[in-house]
Amino acid sequence: MSTTLAKAGKVDRKWYVIDAAGKPLGRTAATAAVLLRGKNKVTFTPNVDCGDHVVIINCDQAVLTGSKLTKKYYYHHSGWIGGMKAVQYRTLMAENPEKAMMLAVKGMLPGNSLGASALKRLRVYKGSEHGHAAQKPEAYTL
Repeated sequence: MSTTLAKAGKVDRKWYVIDAAGKPLGRTAATAAVLLRGKNKVTFTPNVDCGDHVVIINCDQAVLTGSKLTKKYYYHHSGWIGGMKAVQYRTLMAENPEKAMMLAVKGMLPGNSLGASALKRLRVYKGSEHGHAAQKPEAYTL
């Protein structure tokens, strides 16, 4: 019995749409990360980028459970001395919910070139409209 390994050039990529309205941010991000990585496929190979394209809509309606809106912060540094910036998730979700979803998915992907190429196949939208109808994406339910 032999194991089937996917080849980089022969990967069949599909398009999926995930609706984040009323669903937890982390659960939506975890589902998107699995699809982007290709772990839902039978032909998953860890060293080959065999994931699909994912479009996440209604990010502004995703919810954070518990007291994460007030206690969770997004930290980044400018590179200068004293340049640490902290943004509360209440502010981040109100001003830029696409960035919050992108950061959540990015944290669930590997930190190498496979994760970077998987993140390029992620499209995140604030509202329910997206410009990828020509690719005929399938609706993916959580």
